[in-house]
Amino acid sequence: MCRKASLVAARLTGAAVIRTALAFALVSFPALAQNARYANKLSPYVSSPTRVVDRMLEMASIKPGETVYDLGCGDGRILITAVERYKAKAVGVEISPKLVAKATTAIERAGVSGQARVMQGDLLEVDLTGADVVTLYLATQLNERLRPRLEKYLKPGARVVSHDYAVPGWKPTKVDRTDGSQGHLIYLYEMPPAKD
Repeated sequence: MCRKASLVAARLTGAAVIRTALAFALVSFPALAQNARYANKLSPYVSSPTRVVDRMLEMASIKPGETVYDLGCGDGRILITAVERYKAKAVGVEISPKLVAKATTAIERAGVSGQARVMQGDLLEVDLTGADVVTLYLATQLNERLRPRLEKYLKPGARVVSHDYAVPGWKPTKVDRTDGSQGHLIYLYEMPPAKD
């Protein structure tokens, strides 16, 4: 009898585990799919340190009046620095409404609203025709998905600067490292890029 009781208890425990897992999946799934408009969110928000932003823009050799696009612009720090330091025009693309609001507020506080703006949208769908410089802090896989659009829309001489992640299939014009061997990598590409 004791043996039978323990087998029944084990089956009940296994069934309870399955029910718990199913309940968790049913509760979690709607949370993940609640807003189909942002189901394409591909990269988490991680801000670039100020020294990395400075070096990215320096490597891009921005001239006054050029247009900088920051794809996945987060809090807008690259946009503001590009306008203040290089007298550029700046356009950010960000999918998160909260980050769009945060970046827009930061742009207004910096007093550069006439030169910088943020668009809410999917960076894989934005028209990059007017960009002289594109900055990225995206995963390698996303850079790879973005590459055909960069090749299609960017004019010869445009620059792409990527923080930490290379663009697969392209050979960088320059690679720089900040903060020694444990620091951040910055990749500079010039259009049309040399192929790997």
